[in-house]
Amino acid sequence: MKKHDYSPISLDSLSTYSLSDRKSKVSSNDFATPWNAGGGLADFFKRLPDILGAKDLTGVVASICDARRNRRPVVMAMGAHVIKVGLNPVVVDLMKRGVVNAVAMNGAGIIHDFELAFSGKTSEDVDAAIGDGSFGMARETGVFLSEAVKKAGREGLGLGEAVGRSILEGFPNRAYTSITAEAARLGIPVTVHIAMGTDILHMHPDFDPAAAGEASHRDFRIFASVISDIEGGVYMNIGSAVILPEVFLKAVTLVRNLGHRIEKFTTVNLDFIRHYRPMTNVVNRPTASGGKGFHLTGPHEILIPLIAAGVIEGIDDPAGSGLRI
Repeated sequence: MKKHDYSPISLDSLSTYSLSDRKSKVSSNDFATPWNAGGGLADFFKRLPDILGAKDLTGVVASICDARRNRRPVVMAMGAHVIKVGLNPVVVDLMKRGVVNAVAMNGAGIIHDFELAFSGKTSEDVDAAIGDGSFGMARETGVFLSEAVKKAGREGLGLGEAVGRSILEGFPNRAYTSITAEAARLGIPVTVHIAMGTDILHMHPDFDPAAAGEASHRDFRIFASVISDIEGGVYMNIGSAVILPEVFLKAVTLVRNLGHRIEKFTTVNLDFIRHYRPMTNVVNRPTASGGKGFHLTGPHEILIPLIAAGVIEGIDDPAGSGLRI
């Protein structure tokens, strides 16, 4: 057996430095504070560690509070899962409070929004229905939304506004459960960004693809107009991994091409896991000129009510003293 030529390296000349001179990422000043029974929500935020996800959470809340105080837009873009996990009342409340000033959805959003307003329930069991071809074949959903699409074409409306107005006209006593209807009542833009073939509506015989495409393109232009005013505001992408991040990136480059200056604003991506497009097209690229980008990982049904509650606490306290801002 042949012996190798290497001996253990000598450590005698190793250079060291004092720990007190080293820059450290974590300080005891940033630690969490234990909870006391009977405390309030603002106290909860104040006691969070000023580290990693907790620091990002308080940063998101503070950014939304700042936008609200400074009368800058807060835009909530969402996949339909936000609606399916029961968050319509939270979103509607934020719109009523003047916190959320615009909403963007994918095509599935109007389906679940309508079904909740119409029947108080939504989200069918796909596994049980796909086998016999009954998945997506609810008659009322297809008929009502197809008529809303035609209404958009007749009246020159965006798809989101047409659906909201139709729900207000058809079910005024239940419209409070609907994001699109409440937005129509308040005069808040709701834009719907469809991808043909992805939604159950596209299978129904009454569906007018030409009118839908025109209405959704009109919504894209409305959305771009909203984004042109995002300076100092907040854009949130919640639960959309592909469609809405792509729509947002195109809107950003469009309005910059047209001469609108948007540099210092905040973007937030919120989802169960990190996806490439939201991280690249929402968090990183659009804010490279001086904005801030955050990512929060977790269930929508926990994080969104928590953020909303923190914002409500923050805007009720003009100094924001209950939050680490």
